Amino acid sequence: MNVLDNAAKWSPTGGRVGVTLAANGAWHLTVTDEGPGVAPEDMPHIFERFYRAQSARSMPGSGLGLAIVKRVIASHGGTVEITSRPNGGARVDIELPLDPEPVSEGSGASVGAGYPGSEGGLA
Repeated sequence: MNVLDNAAKWSPTGGRVGVTLAANGAWHLTVTDEGPGVAPEDMPHIFERFYRAQSARSMPGSGLGLAIVKRVIASHGGTVEITSRPNGGARVDIELPLDPEPVSEGSGASVGAGYPGSEGGLA
């Protein structure tokens, strides 16, 4: 939700937020926006707790969202990467491993079972 919220917050009025999800050996989620993108000087700090880019300091938020996103994704064995798009906007790429033991309905298993740190549920 944080990644989608950020994309909507930074896109201009009437702008588009793109979301794609594909499974090819892993889940690949990509979110794009039409905002200003991430400044090069902010890129090394974007996932640090409480870090707020100069351009974001007048906007609502605490600087915790992307740090939490990265930690949750890592706890499930995944990765997250943010880049600025050549024509403007940001691109967030999230990769999560496919569940090694798919959960079937009625099996009594929780969503997220099989992921490190999940203890049978979402972390």
